[in-house]
Amino acid sequence: MHYNSAMKTLLLSLLLVTTLFSYETDSWIHDYNTGLKLAQKEHKNIYLFIGADACKFCKIFKEKTLSQKSVMERLHKDYVLIYLSRDRHEIPSKFEKFGAPRHYFLDENGKILFATFGVLEPAGFFTILDEADLNSEN
Repeated sequence: MHYNSAMKTLLLSLLLVTTLFSYETDSWIHDYNTGLKLAQKEHKNIYLFIGADACKFCKIFKEKTLSQKSVMERLHKDYVLIYLSRDRHEIPSKFEKFGAPRHYFLDENGKILFATFGVLEPAGFFTILDEADLNSEN
């Protein structure tokens, strides 16, 4: 009986850890040109998130905002998602690398529609998405 209880606790812990880290940017595109080609193929705008490996504010943004199912559903529906770490990925010179986290909303050709930086709560992030959508219509 004690073994079953320990096993259940272990499995629940693993499930929780998996859930908490499912928002990580590892499943995102990490090459700007690859993301741009996909956006053109799918006729989608691009959300480019620029961060850094040891950036505490990037981690907070991932935990508070990118962990929200509603945020990720909207992003996946409307955008090609690119994450570039200034520590590991090549960042085109037209984008600012410092002041992470950086958020760029681009059209399918890479034109910047809206840009901002900082930790955004989910509600604030939705406001930014709405602003980017309005800019893409003009």
